[in-house]
Amino acid sequence: MENKREKAVLAGLSADSMKEDERSTETSMQELAALLETAGGEAVAYVLQNRATPESRSFIGDGKVKEMKELIENYGCELAVFDNELSPSQMRVLSEELGVKVLDRSGLILDIFAQRAQTREGQLQVELAQYEYLLPRLTGMWQHLVRQTASGGSSPIGTRGPGETQLETDRRHIRRKIQKLRDELEDVRRVRGTQRRLREKNSMPVVALVGYTNAGKSSLMNCLTGSDIPANDRLFDTLDTTIRRKSISDTQEVLLSDTVGFIRKLPHHLVEAFKATLEELAYADVLLHVIDISNPNWEEQAEIVEELIEELGASQTPCVRVFNKCDTFFGELPHGENIVCISAKTGEGTAELLDELSRILESGKKKVELMLPYSNAGILELLHREGAVISSEYVDDGIRISAVIRPELWGKVRNFVLSSE
Repeated sequence: MENKREKAVLAGLSADSMKEDERSTETSMQELAALLETAGGEAVAYVLQNRATPESRSFIGDGKVKEMKELIENYGCELAVFDNELSPSQMRVLSEELGVKVLDRSGLILDIFAQRAQTREGQLQVELAQYEYLLPRLTGMWQHLVRQTASGGSSPIGTRGPGETQLETDRRHIRRKIQKLRDELEDVRRVRGTQRRLREKNSMPVVALVGYTNAGKSSLMNCLTGSDIPANDRLFDTLDTTIRRKSISDTQEVLLSDTVGFIRKLPHHLVEAFKATLEELAYADVLLHVIDISNPNWEEQAEIVEELIEELGASQTPCVRVFNKCDTFFGELPHGENIVCISAKTGEGTAELLDELSRILESGKKKVELMLPYSNAGILELLHREGAVISSEYVDDGIRISAVIRPELWGKVRNFVLSSE
């Protein structure tokens, strides 16, 4: 039997005082409806308001609150979802006035992440993000107690007497929990670091797939590697990094890494919490930025992804723009350097993509000067076999070598490099 979908009214605000990327638009409201559907809900109506500034008490004006309340009653809704970030007190006020549970965009995204995370690492990241989201909201939850006492009333039952207030107890408990989760994630990162060093030792380049949520990264991964990663038409379908091997030419093998999709107005603490997954990007040799060209807002989506790539310290990594779903696009297709048009569904364009990858990895060759200790002399044989040794000189400290190497050898020689060009 299918679970009953929760009905919800959506609300968004576009205020002059807000930054451009924080304002709600028809597009961001459609995306919010898609997010709600992914979470298992159904949007039955929405209100979008324009004002000079948000209303400090209820975020939207009293008239809109009234309109929402009527819609909620008419459609029998159990939920109100806001496209913008709400303060804890606004959330409480709206919940009281509308008579239903109130979520903001961050809370909804967190709910989806909690449903989707499969691996221990993914679950840890979600839990950390949830606690960081909850911590500042505790004050709002307990505000009514504070105000009641401050206005001359007696303290409510359970909050009187010596010792800590409930708010402080909760805060300390959550801070301890956050620290514990951070420590556990640090352990996960150490393990990933070890795995990464092993990959470098095995000299296999890493190609990371990045892109806006639902751009088709998992479909492309399946198309290239013949694997069966779930690839559904819904937002945030992939939360846990998947890695597969792929031969891109007769002499070149790579590791393909699928990552969580990006989205506009992604809560900052979520970016922080997901750094352990996304830090793979900083260590990738090439990024494949998958763009859904059939989406009318693809340019804006691509910009959001590029900003996040920069924030994650991967803006210097070679990047190919992979325009997906070209089989459903009518018009002139993009073309130029580091651009490939494909259809992950039909496989069209994938041969060109592999050629482009091979070209980038080949062009990544470096001329290096090395000082190789005699205890690591075996590397010289490797350089003769897989690189091009220009000269070698035996000196007191070891072997001084000048050679041209491919990117996959870099992990093996990086500790002995004197200079590179």
